[in-house]
Amino acid sequence: MQQLTSLTNQRGASVTTIIVGLAMAGIIIKLGLGIIPAYVGDYQFTKLVAGELKKANDAKQNERQFMQSLSQQLSINANYNTKPEEMIVFTNKTPGALAVKSQYEVESNFYGNTFIVNRFEKDITAADAK
Repeated sequence: MQQLTSLTNQRGASVTTIIVGLAMAGIIIKLGLGIIPAYVGDYQFTKLVAGELKKANDAKQNERQFMQSLSQQLSINANYNTKPEEMIVFTNKTPGALAVKSQYEVESNFYGNTFIVNRFEKDITAADAK
């Protein structure tokens, strides 16, 4: 009679390996669900700011007018909790040559009191409005 518990004859994965693999897959999926929406939101925000920046520079608007049009566009897009004053820093305030830098962070709950914090910081130019 052949011995059934011999590790040299085992074929396939053990129950422990399958459970650990499923747990790791669950953690990776949960991380992805916490990180990916923040990057999609940053991409959309960057494109919106770049488009408004291009319009403002073409119309030679000052920074106050730019912020008003950006706030209006954000509320049209239903981003009511997004305040551009807290997310954008002007690097050039000359009308017609406005330049901004985005600086903000997005927190999402991972598990219990553990949060995923995504920090975004980049210069946004009118050339980004492609």
